[in-house]
Amino acid sequence: MGVFVVLPLVLPLTAWPIARLAGPRLHPRTATRVLSLVGGVLAVCSTLCLLLLMVAGTAQLPGNPLPDAWADPEVRAVVPYDEAVGQAALLVLAAVALACGQLLWRHGRVRAGAARALAGLAPSRRAVLPDERPYAYALPGGLRGRGRVVMSSGMLDLLDAREREALIAHEEAHLTGRHHRFLLVAGLAARANPFLRPLRSAVAFTAERWADEDAARTVGDRTVVARAIGKAALASGPGRDLRGVPPLPAFAAAGPAPGPVPRRVAALLRPVPPARAWPPAGTAAGLALWTATAGAAASALSSANATLVLVTVLRGATSAL
Repeated sequence: MGVFVVLPLVLPLTAWPIARLAGPRLHPRTATRVLSLVGGVLAVCSTLCLLLLMVAGTAQLPGNPLPDAWADPEVRAVVPYDEAVGQAALLVLAAVALACGQLLWRHGRVRAGAARALAGLAPSRRAVLPDERPYAYALPGGLRGRGRVVMSSGMLDLLDAREREALIAHEEAHLTGRHHRFLLVAGLAARANPFLRPLRSAVAFTAERWADEDAARTVGDRTVVARAIGKAALASGPGRDLRGVPPLPAFAAAGPAPGPVPRRVAALLRPVPPARAWPPAGTAAGLALWTATAGAAASALSSANATLVLVTVLRGATSAL
């Protein structure tokens, strides 16, 4: 197996450039899909790498459930990983399983709690809750359900008619695009390998930008969507009110390193991003995308090579008994 078995643990670093460049330089729909796919592939390969290290390194431990032939000296010569590496991989795998399980459990609990809270309302596509606190979110509806857009009366009172239309279109876009699935894949990938955390943040941003662009196309006015986003963000923060809110260009340029909302507003104040699926190779985004794709392909090939070698060796050792 050689070095191929450990490459998937560090190859997620190749995705960092595209995680940084995807938001401003790719269409958000393309960026969300590419980042989620790359992150998912790298996470699966990284987990498989840990599994191979665990199997190869713990075969000689007393009391393990693996066949005795897997601990023969001939096998150890081909798979030169000691018990310390195998035990470490076992602990890391347990941590990964626990972290992913917690995410899935919290994901299911939040959705179930939201569904229970809306159980008494009419089964419509949109639900308005009598609450002075301003909030709005998209609640996915499961495998076959269409989901619902949930808004508070406090949020609706802050917006005019056009801004309400923009906010509803934004949340509808989350449901139509199944953005929660991309976010879940990115979250699981980040827990499988900490090097993939930048991709999780990037997917969270590009999914919001995707919904922004869909809302702008539905409403027909990018400025209205930007204004609705800015108002909703300011109103949702603690201790915020809308008196003295700066104009949109000033809000979009707030600070030397603006946060996600100002960057989204700034993007909506610019022309529609190009919808091409793959940027030119000579651009920064194109080079970063090729780097991330090459890293994912190398990770998959490394994992496949190490798996094939290990399975062949262990099968031969078992059949030799």
